[in-house]
Amino acid sequence: MSESITPGSDFVIPTVDIAPYLDPAGCAATDSACAAVAASIDDACRTVGFLQVVGHGVPDAAIDGLAAAIDGFFGASAQTKREFHRPGENRGYTPPKSESLSMSLGVAPSNRMNDFYEAFTVGTEATAYPGLDLPEADYPANRWPDVPGFRDSVAAYLSEVTVLSRALLRACSDALGLGPNYFDDLIDHSIDTLKMNNYALPPGAIELDGPLTGMGAHTDFGILTVLWADRVAGLEVLGPDAVWHSVVPAPGAFLVNLGDAFARWTNDRWRSTLHRVDPPVVDGRIERRRSAAFFFDGNHDAVIEPLPGTVRPGEDAYPPITIAAHLQAKLAGMKRGKTPAGADREAARVLDAAGRGNARK
Repeated sequence: MSESITPGSDFVIPTVDIAPYLDPAGCAATDSACAAVAASIDDACRTVGFLQVVGHGVPDAAIDGLAAAIDGFFGASAQTKREFHRPGENRGYTPPKSESLSMSLGVAPSNRMNDFYEAFTVGTEATAYPGLDLPEADYPANRWPDVPGFRDSVAAYLSEVTVLSRALLRACSDALGLGPNYFDDLIDHSIDTLKMNNYALPPGAIELDGPLTGMGAHTDFGILTVLWADRVAGLEVLGPDAVWHSVVPAPGAFLVNLGDAFARWTNDRWRSTLHRVDPPVVDGRIERRRSAAFFFDGNHDAVIEPLPGTVRPGEDAYPPITIAAHLQAKLAGMKRGKTPAGADREAARVLDAAGRGNARK
C-alpha cells in the first residue's frame, strides 16, 4: 500500500492496487498478493474510510468516453437539460439548488435545497432482471438524452466500473475475514446508479443567496462508491481528527469510499466517511469541476444489520433495515428536506466539526 498526501495537510488517503482481485484466474485470501490487498483495505477502512484505487483495469478509452458524454450533455442549453428533470426520482437531470445532501443527515440551514451543482443520473432498471418482480420505484427506467454517443459511452463505462466494484467487494469481504462470496446473495440484483456531476455554470445562471455549497456534507448511502473526478480542488473529507481535508485524486486513480451499508454491517468498525464538495472560485468565477460517482448499493430487499461479532458489550447496534428503505429515507432528505431517522451518529460528527471552528467558509 502506498500513500497519497492531500495538498496542504498531513491527511493521507491510502492507495491500493486492486489488480490481484481482477485476475481472471481468481483471487483467494490465502494468496500473498490478495492478502496484502485485503489487509491494506482493512487498514484504510478502519482509519480513513477512503482509498485511491489503481490497477483497476478500466481502460482510458472508457474514461475518456465518459468525460466526453458529460461534456456533451452539460454543454446543452438549460431548456434542453430541464426536459430530463424528473423530480422525486433518482434518475435524469438535477438542476442546481434542487438538492441538499446534508439533509440526508438532517443537517442543513433552514432545510433549503442549496447544493450548487447539476447532475444527470442513470441506473439499474427493473427490466434488467426480467425473471424478478422488482419495484419500479427502486429500479426506475432511464431516459437517455439525444446527445451523440452519450448512451453508448455511459453504458461502456458502467460495464467497466461494475466489474471493478464487484472486485472491490470481494476484497472487502476478505478484509473482514468473511470469504470473497459472503455478500453474493445481497448483490445479485443490485441497485447501481451513476451520478454525473457538473459544478461550473454560466455567469448569471443562478443567484447565490448564501455561502457557496457545492455538495453538502454527507455519507454515501449504499455499499461503496467508485468516483472518477477531475484533478480540480473541491472534494473535502472529514478526517478522524474532525477536520475537513482537501482531496484531489492521483493521476489515473479512482477514489473509493464506503457507504452506510458497511458502517451498519461493521457497527462503525468501518465508517461511512463524511465528505462534501466546494467548487473552487477563481477570479469570481467557479472553476469547472466534473465527477461521476458510481454507487454500488445492493439489492433492494437486502437487510443490512451488524455482522456477528461486530457489536461489543455495551455498544449500541444499528437496527436492521432494508437497502430500499434506507435509500428511500436518505433520498427523501436530499430531495425533499425530510429528516431521516437513524442518522444521529453521522449528524453528530458534522456538528462536532462545525463546533471546532471547522465549518464551511
